[in-house]
Amino acid sequence: LTGSSLPNFATNIDVTQRRELLGVCLGIAPFNFPAMIPLWMFPLAISCGNTFILKPSELVPSASSRLAELSVDAGVPPGVFNIVHGRRRTVESLIAREEIKAVSFVGSTEVGTSVYTSATASGKRAQCNLGAKNHAVVMPDADPEQAAKQIVGAAFGASGQRCMALSTVVIVGDPAKVLDNLVKNAESLKVGIDDDADMGPVVTPRAKARVEELIRSGKAQGASIVLDGTKREHPEKGGNFIYPTIIDNVKTDMEVYKQEIFGPVLVCLRAKTLEDALELVNSNPYGNGAAIFTSSGSNARIFESEVKSGQVGINVPIPLGPPQLGFTGSAGSMLGDLPFYGQSGVQFFTKPKNVVSRWVDQDPSLSSTVIPISR
Repeated sequence: LTGSSLPNFATNIDVTQRRELLGVCLGIAPFNFPAMIPLWMFPLAISCGNTFILKPSELVPSASSRLAELSVDAGVPPGVFNIVHGRRRTVESLIAREEIKAVSFVGSTEVGTSVYTSATASGKRAQCNLGAKNHAVVMPDADPEQAAKQIVGAAFGASGQRCMALSTVVIVGDPAKVLDNLVKNAESLKVGIDDDADMGPVVTPRAKARVEELIRSGKAQGASIVLDGTKREHPEKGGNFIYPTIIDNVKTDMEVYKQEIFGPVLVCLRAKTLEDALELVNSNPYGNGAAIFTSSGSNARIFESEVKSGQVGINVPIPLGPPQLGFTGSAGSMLGDLPFYGQSGVQFFTKPKNVVSRWVDQDPSLSSTVIPISR
């Protein structure tokens, strides 16, 4: 499977590298994309010849059952794709099993770090996509209206509950027009559960309480709440709704900046120059994605070359490429050397085997102590 070969590498000698299956692989998926993220994992693992165990989030168990039904309809044999429900103890017991050879994880930094440490300590390979704090730098030469529209969609889509949410804006130069357009576009979003809603509730009452507490902490630490989504009450009383919130004058030592909020909150920081903005972005421990909005090719080239994030957008707020290129989050957003899906995903779910072959008529009584390919 996507191996390589070197025919006639030396006289009458061929070298082939093949990729072979690992065995049983484990996937641990979060609540926010209960179908998409498992689909990063098990189809590729199975295609590589492995069997797979999926441990979905206990908050969204039904989507995985539907994926299992579809896999059966597609002809996946019994016992190849399996689902185990549970919480922390379930995960720990699965990782401890000798039969598990590889672990894929998407979720919080705290849990993912524990999963990675446990898996690798027992000799398993692991890929863990963790938290994020994705930045957008808005340059003075950018169209403030177009930039704001794209940023608002990327910040508040899925109510900010995604690892590629664009949760932080760094405004270079005069912030007035950018902020005005951000507020205007955010206020126009429809919040609800109807088909035409732009964003829905956060996942649990506990998640709502955490987001609201972080918003309050921003104000207490000196930031300005220019759009307060906690002051509006949704008609669906009792739901976990938080309207879009924009916080300005944020500093890097504030909790709303340091933590991944995972809710509909956009924080705004200031920078005098592109160099200052790059220093700010690169000082953040996370590295999933970063974007710049500019009409200058020079600014774009400097940004894409110097920013440390693994996925970079030029006038694109969520810079995800096609599946064959993989998910290339980096720094504190990723543990493991091989990213999800694409060619790197094939490498993760397989192991290499080199085969060196000689096919030539020769006297069987002859022998040599020299490594064949060196002759």
